[in-house]
Amino acid sequence: VELEFTDSKIIKIESADLNKTWNFDNWELFFSSFDSSLQLYQTVIRFFWDQDPTKFKNGIYLKTKSDSPIGGGLGGSSSLIISMLKAFSKLLDFQFKDTHHMVHVAHNLESQILFTPTGTQDYYPAVCGGLNVLNYSTTGVTQSILPVNNSEIFENFLLVYTGRSHHSGLNNFEVLKLCVERDQGVLEALAKINSIAETLKEAILKNDLKNVPVLMQQEYDARIKLTPSFTSPEIERLAKIAKSNGADAIKICGAGGGGCVLIWVNPTNRQKVIKACENESFQCLKSKPVNPM
Repeated sequence: VELEFTDSKIIKIESADLNKTWNFDNWELFFSSFDSSLQLYQTVIRFFWDQDPTKFKNGIYLKTKSDSPIGGGLGGSSSLIISMLKAFSKLLDFQFKDTHHMVHVAHNLESQILFTPTGTQDYYPAVCGGLNVLNYSTTGVTQSILPVNNSEIFENFLLVYTGRSHHSGLNNFEVLKLCVERDQGVLEALAKINSIAETLKEAILKNDLKNVPVLMQQEYDARIKLTPSFTSPEIERLAKIAKSNGADAIKICGAGGGGCVLIWVNPTNRQKVIKACENESFQCLKSKPVNPM
């Protein structure tokens, strides 16, 4: 996010991802626009406007860009909202109480935009970086942040885009609906995923990751039992190609059905897997885990 006040009253918004630019002569025209592509900007800016409209005496220049593929399952929209909240809070000298406060605001804003329920797991790493261990309990969310640069996670991490976007809201809502209906198969699959997550957390804390491929496979098997929409022909073809060329396991990102897949691959086989994926028109993303900010 690039953001600054200008000397004029003009509100200029640029989206590098949509290749669109908007100019408004005043704030009233900006907020009253019915262009659906502006809803993200309107919703976030309205939050700060409601805190103190006197801080918006002049116009602004705002530019956004995200390297996450649309519908990639990487929390790209969540990360973009966090980036905007950070930029505006810095520009306007607005203080969030803590990380939880920022996440609470972000996920409610995104719910307004999407008109669907949203989780909060995507926002925490966007705020803090690092490997986030989140515990959801009756009293709230607790967060532990671990470095990644000196672990096998950094060495074995490969992110690949299937080329097919997904709709996380619809996929996740189907699971939520089945839970309310007390579908036994879905409840058992969720319990299995929870158990795998706890096991993986302990392995990470002990820096003993030799069983990560097994846990990833178990998680994949449990996840596709939630609803068939979590997998896709593209994901299954990618998994087959990656494993046949030396990858150890795959992890569906986000709500699946397309989007990105995390491939766990030993450094010795990394280039072979990349070449095989690219030969089949899958996109290997230039990405890596980052340490806490």
